[in-house]
Amino acid sequence: MKQKERAGNNRTLTLLPDEVAALRARLLTEEQIDESTDFADRTLHGDTLALLRHIPDAFADLIIIDPPYNLTKDFNGVKFNSRSSADYDAYLATWFPAVCKKLKADGSLYMCGDWQCTASLQRAIEKELTILNRITWQREKGRGAKSNWKNGMEDIWFAVKNPHDYHFDVAAVMMKRRVLAPYREDGLPKDWIDSDGAKFRLTCPSNFWDDISIPFWSMPENTDHPTQKAEKLYAKLILASSEPGDMVFDPFLGSGTASVAAKKLGRHYCGIELNEEYCLWAEKRLSLADSDKAIQGYTDGVFWERNSLREQKKAKASSSS
Repeated sequence: MKQKERAGNNRTLTLLPDEVAALRARLLTEEQIDESTDFADRTLHGDTLALLRHIPDAFADLIIIDPPYNLTKDFNGVKFNSRSSADYDAYLATWFPAVCKKLKADGSLYMCGDWQCTASLQRAIEKELTILNRITWQREKGRGAKSNWKNGMEDIWFAVKNPHDYHFDVAAVMMKRRVLAPYREDGLPKDWIDSDGAKFRLTCPSNFWDDISIPFWSMPENTDHPTQKAEKLYAKLILASSEPGDMVFDPFLGSGTASVAAKKLGRHYCGIELNEEYCLWAEKRLSLADSDKAIQGYTDGVFWERNSLREQKKAKASSSS
């Protein structure tokens, strides 16, 4: 596994040669599976469809899926080619129904996509589950487009097996936002608190998220995976739609964000990934999570508006000087 030359302050996760054997030994392959296999807290290395046959039905309380979008993309030597909408629909049909069988009767599922594939995702999900919402999150990364609008957002579809019986904890995903024009009633703060000189309001989350920072070289959770999702993004899904001790399953694990966020938040996890190097990155991140439970942007039980925690710390330092 070739090492890249990186700047001294680049915090992107890398694999050291003497780490590979131990991390590889932690992976579970199809050949190692038998009737007694426990899939909890494991990274499965292999083909998703093949491995799904071994995982029990009604296995997961929460499923998070970040499939290949309908784009031409190179995943560490494995190329996924864009195709017509009809052909992408057909691709989803080869594995999505099988994934849904792994969801418990009261479970929830989230599936990520962009504007080019989101209609296909909706069609696929509606055949198997009940869609409750579509989350749109601001994706501030990438170059501008000269002949089109820059793509600055992605979707996450939220669906359940039973719309009358599913877990959703809104109190666990409250957003802490700065108040720029504080309003008072009878001389007292209305719906905001003065916290060390900075004014904040706790708000219920909506289906538009503008507080996500895409992992990049200065963040310790970053890897070289081309479509890595942020731990903060998945933490919201996990906290809202699962309870401590629940099983979180990701059939396209990539560099391991779903498993890592689940572990940090006290859930069990299981993920499938075809590429071995991605599996090894996931296992290294999971090992680091044994000692570091921090999720950037999630502190003191709330999700902070982007850069607002830093502003509060500045205000606190200023007031104490």
